[in-house]
Amino acid sequence: MSEKFQEGQVVEGKVTGIQPYGAFVALDDQVQGLVHISEVTHGFVKDINEHLSEGDEVEVKILNIDEAKNKYSLSIRATQEAPKRAPKQNQRNQQAAVQKEDQAGFNTLKDKLEDWIKQSDDRKKYRN
Repeated sequence: MSEKFQEGQVVEGKVTGIQPYGAFVALDDQVQGLVHISEVTHGFVKDINEHLSEGDEVEVKILNIDEAKNKYSLSIRATQEAPKRAPKQNQRNQQAAVQKEDQAGFNTLKDKLEDWIKQSDDRKKYRN
């Protein structure tokens, strides 16, 4: 194993191969690691080929080094800033609006159910 690389280190590498599950990145002439498809970018990656190509120069963070198996786990995503999220207040307002809509739908159904039960009871009275 190469002693010049350590977990947590951010280094430049070159994409040497792409598979459906991830990309192989050479850190130098002797060390190569895998960027799992989930570590390519923030968000869902359906097709890794839309994000990477062989020969691309990429910045990667070394997540894990398994000395015994000579495996390097790498991440491109860890070198990128996470996308901004909507403010929590906006999310709460959206959730409240959805809940109101849901309640309105259930209230109508609830009212109908009471009518249906009454109609059913009335039919039973006429049959007897």
